[in-house]
Amino acid sequence: MIFKLGEFFSGPGGLAYGAKLAGIENKDGEVFSIDHVWANDIDENSCKTYRRNICPDNPERVISCDVKSIDISKLAPIDAFAYGFPCNDYSIVGEQNGFDGKYGPLYSFGVKVLDYHKPLWFFAENVGGIRSANNGLAFEKILSDLENAGPGYELTPHLYKFEEYGVPQTRHRIVVIGFRKDLGIKFEVPAPTTSNLEDQTTAKYAIENPSIPKDAQNHEYTNHPEKIIERLAAIPPGENVWYAELPEHLRLNVKGATLSQIYRRLHPNRPSYTITGSGGGGTHGYHWDEPRALTNRERARIQTFPDDFIFEGGKESVRKQIGMAVPPLGVKTILEAVMKSFAGMEYKTTPAIW
Repeated sequence: MIFKLGEFFSGPGGLAYGAKLAGIENKDGEVFSIDHVWANDIDENSCKTYRRNICPDNPERVISCDVKSIDISKLAPIDAFAYGFPCNDYSIVGEQNGFDGKYGPLYSFGVKVLDYHKPLWFFAENVGGIRSANNGLAFEKILSDLENAGPGYELTPHLYKFEEYGVPQTRHRIVVIGFRKDLGIKFEVPAPTTSNLEDQTTAKYAIENPSIPKDAQNHEYTNHPEKIIERLAAIPPGENVWYAELPEHLRLNVKGATLSQIYRRLHPNRPSYTITGSGGGGTHGYHWDEPRALTNRERARIQTFPDDFIFEGGKESVRKQIGMAVPPLGVKTILEAVMKSFAGMEYKTTPAIW
């Protein structure tokens, strides 16, 4: 069974690449896999990256435009749908404007796809902060609209801690899996594979095994001013700019700001903290040993992209693409559980938190 996948807000293709990696075979030899049919994103560099890595032979499948301008009825038929609708108005780092923000209402375009195309299942992803937006009412409204879309969907929302699924990063995201109610199939959350700290993939292992070739693409180093280099050298691994013993002349003169990511260096023996796609000075992710920001290739390793997954665009555009993506390895685990559910295969599960 090959599920034909459509995707909105596709970014550079982290979800799609995870879908390409996913595949199972049941005891009767039947193969279950996912085939990409169409995708959309407003960012042209993300679309170029997607075309290069996901569908180089069919670049026309990627539609680069504002989702509001798409005629959903003209899109090819699908039986699976995925979207990580923009999280800007739900992130705990932002103002959490929720539905009142510019991006908050964009989830509704995925609902329209479900209404028209009625896929067998869908995958919706967003930041954990969505639970708090609009005093919690935004999340309730989104779940209600997804459940009642099209023929009706049985939802399994869960907060996935991706470091517990082999991803070398403490990235926590809400994923909602929806199965059409008329199928009579219940999705169960796959059990973590690396829930113990000693089993989790460390930042150092991800970046150094194997070592990144010096001529690898997207591996440009940042030229830091001397003071930044001095500051980073004085911050121990795992600590940030608020480190108590940081010399006075290297401290930031910012009142009331204690964001933990600012000039925070990775700890070599733990998963990385969350890799972000935007933010000013001090938010780029920093090497545990060398006093410098991570390269985009190192960020991509932490997001579980292989070295031959090449990102298009300038350095900051690539940083944004990587930070906004869903880790392919985490996607693979979830989607293989989806396929096992359709195949009637047993797998280890854990209770959904909702």
